[in-house]
Amino acid sequence: MENFIQKIKDLNWTAIAEEMHKHGYVTIPKFLTDLQCELLKKGYSDESLYRKTVVMAKHRFGLGEYKYFNYPLPELIQTIRSELYPCLAYIANAWFRALKIDLSFSTKHEDLLAVCRQQGQEMSTVLILKYGKGGFNTLHQDLYGTVYFPMQVVLMLNEPDVDFQGGEFVLTQQIPRAQSKAIVLKPKKGDLVLFATNFRPEKGRMGYFRVNMKHGVSEVTSGERHALGIIFHDAEK
Repeated sequence: MENFIQKIKDLNWTAIAEEMHKHGYVTIPKFLTDLQCELLKKGYSDESLYRKTVVMAKHRFGLGEYKYFNYPLPELIQTIRSELYPCLAYIANAWFRALKIDLSFSTKHEDLLAVCRQQGQEMSTVLILKYGKGGFNTLHQDLYGTVYFPMQVVLMLNEPDVDFQGGEFVLTQQIPRAQSKAIVLKPKKGDLVLFATNFRPEKGRMGYFRVNMKHGVSEVTSGERHALGIIFHDAEK
């Protein structure tokens, strides 16, 4: 695991920050190995790992299902969540300063979780999603309570065009007084997509303003698609 932690630290965080400032999302290729992807998928059938299963059609979220992990998280997932967070906190703080939001994030993830607990947000939000043919996920934001972190991560666990067809990762950006812009991404197996949870700053003539963002998954036309979602704040009970 030490090598994996070093891999995270060795990422080009200057370039990642620039892409996040410019677009509100960035893809980091080959973040996970094939073996890591397979182990995460294999764990989908181990019910002891999860606190809740959500059948998306029952809630009109789409078609498919996802499972929220219990605490303590598996070691690999805990490492990703805790080691990515400090680097992302610097980006988040730059965003909030630009938007003149009077809030800053500690670079220690446990400090964010402590604030969540103070507001009754104590449940893990890390989840694994599974879609079969016809599966999709409607556009949404993963907020879970009053305390939120403005960025999150999705990791692709299957190979597109090999394990499944369709199932693109979709982002929308809503600029005030303008039509929404759709962004369609096709991450490969092991790729990490970092993106804004609910908004990002955009510089205009009068200074910075918020661009609201949502995300979802287009229809899977064949095969099976798994993804791991890492949200850095916790959920209300």
